[in-house]
Amino acid sequence: MIDKIFAISDDVRYVAIYRNDQLESKSKGNAQGASSSESDRYEELLLNPTLIKAASQRGNIDCGGLDYLLIRYGNFFQFVLPVSWGHVSVCIEKKADPIAIGMKVISLLEN
Repeated sequence: MIDKIFAISDDVRYVAIYRNDQLESKSKGNAQGASSSESDRYEELLLNPTLIKAASQRGNIDCGGLDYLLIRYGNFFQFVLPVSWGHVSVCIEKKADPIAIGMKVISLLEN
């Protein structure tokens, strides 16, 4: 699945899949302003699950739930898609359209 997500766009810098408490990730080696692999690991294991939980709880009150999270860091976007078995996280170049790429990720997972 990681390679299929990379194939969506040249603007995909990094992909992580956190499935049933197991993390698998891959990044492009030439991304400028990339975070460290250790930092990415903790983002996937700690930060993204926490953000998903908090946003889901808020969304479930009266907002119709949570579809995805989009974070804009200084050097890139992070698209985080909660799924029943965990989440998919895609780092996207800041010049790209993260919503369009995110919708393609969603479509890929639905098929």
